[in-house]
Amino acid sequence: MNTIAFDEPQALKALTALAQAQRLRAFKALVVAGPEGLTPGTLAQQLESAPSALSFHLKELAHSGLVDIEQRGRNLIYRANFAQMNGLLAYMTMHCCQGESCELTDATTGTCC
Repeated sequence: MNTIAFDEPQALKALTALAQAQRLRAFKALVVAGPEGLTPGTLAQQLESAPSALSFHLKELAHSGLVDIEQRGRNLIYRANFAQMNGLLAYMTMHCCQGESCELTDATTGTCC
């Protein structure tokens, strides 16, 4: 899967977008939906959210680059941008274990090194 190289301003923008409960839930739902994505109506139903409020949050996620939007006829399809997500994860773990190969020592706690 492709990864996009992140710098600090990009990471801050993405993390800021995710630092709100409704946006985080929406992003997680789009990750679960995979490449097919979801329409705003379907996503609003899944999250039990008002479509107008969700629209604002989806716009913020799209502005951060974590979500892509496709116009399909009269519908919009929102998808998680997996390359951006992987870029953010790579940026966050870039210096894990002081740059050495990282192996989990305890699978239950996820402790690294």
